[in-house]
Amino acid sequence: MATGIKDKVAIVGMGCTKFGELWDKGAEDLMVEAFKEAIEDAGIEPKEIQAAWLATCYEEINIGKSAMPLSTTLKFPFIPVTRVENLCASGTEAFRAACYAVASGAYDLVLALGVEKLKDTGYGGLPELSFTFGTRNRVIFPNVTAPGAFAMMATRYFSKYGIDPDEGKKTLARISVKSHHNGALNPKAHLRREITIEDVLKAPIVAWPLGLYDCCGVSDGAAVAIITTPDIARGLRRDFVKVKALQVAVTSGEELMYQGWDGTHVESTCRAAARAYQEAEIRNPREEIGLMELHDCFSITELVTYEDLGISPRGKAGEDVNSGFFDLDGRIPCQPDGGLKCFGHPIGASGLRMMYEVYKQLQGKAGERQVKDPRLGLTHNLGGFPPHSVVSVAIVGK
Repeated sequence: MATGIKDKVAIVGMGCTKFGELWDKGAEDLMVEAFKEAIEDAGIEPKEIQAAWLATCYEEINIGKSAMPLSTTLKFPFIPVTRVENLCASGTEAFRAACYAVASGAYDLVLALGVEKLKDTGYGGLPELSFTFGTRNRVIFPNVTAPGAFAMMATRYFSKYGIDPDEGKKTLARISVKSHHNGALNPKAHLRREITIEDVLKAPIVAWPLGLYDCCGVSDGAAVAIITTPDIARGLRRDFVKVKALQVAVTSGEELMYQGWDGTHVESTCRAAARAYQEAEIRNPREEIGLMELHDCFSITELVTYEDLGISPRGKAGEDVNSGFFDLDGRIPCQPDGGLKCFGHPIGASGLRMMYEVYKQLQGKAGERQVKDPRLGLTHNLGGFPPHSVVSVAIVGK
């Protein structure tokens, strides 16, 4: 009978580049930079890596369709290397493959790396969205955009829970202000300037009610995790981090086919979170989770995710936001590193970047943004649109 991977896998080393407009660096440069930090952090030699997984979404602008560039760039000697892609959740997908490989007993020491060079597209947002639905996108969803889809979620949320739009926009603004405060403390963040609620409310509208500061940006970056067994980890270091749960849920499309979906939540998140809590044996996430890194592609996404994860009651997440519950010094700090809002979203790297922050926080090595004595950290990595998505939820702890 399946028992999951709780405490069967450990993170023993991680690395992360600075995210931003890295015009002077290619994908290979970013891979090397993140890899060097991870290897030094783990205290191992590159030759000890037995298998690797590479996450990247757009092969046209990165390193091709295969994983061979990872092998040639990092000089891995004839070990198995695999490229994975699962929309915006690609980074966590590589992490999942590495964790399952170790938990199965197939390998002792493996690597997961995510990288993306989105700025090289010359495009202001994510490139052509046909990657989400294939060529059908232009026929079935000819006008769909990410800001537009999540903006509709925001207006539906306001309507369902009787929230005055002006007050709703202020709540969303507070989410962005919180993340920018945290990002200003992080030298690896792309955007490091604090903002005010007034700044958010006066910014140009992208898709009402979402303005410029409600949307994450585009950037380049890479992140790496080195995975092993807890027994091996104990021989390498004392502050390794254990994986408690790792679950993925992919929509069947039922949200668009039937009328049970109300437009105010992401069903894939609800399903992945429920399974992750069961695997990690978490009964009350609001009391047990110590910090979170969520896929805050838009401020409304973060707000809704609080509820989808069972942290805030339905329709009440705004009260938690305004009370400071998710602030850096709040009960469950969210986006302590600044999130996608301040890092941008180089797709293949984002999931592993989130894990990097949780890893550092659990070790007490996050510097000015250190959360007080966290025991469990959660990452949430979402790809697609509210009614058509893939979601990964990972929980790690000491």
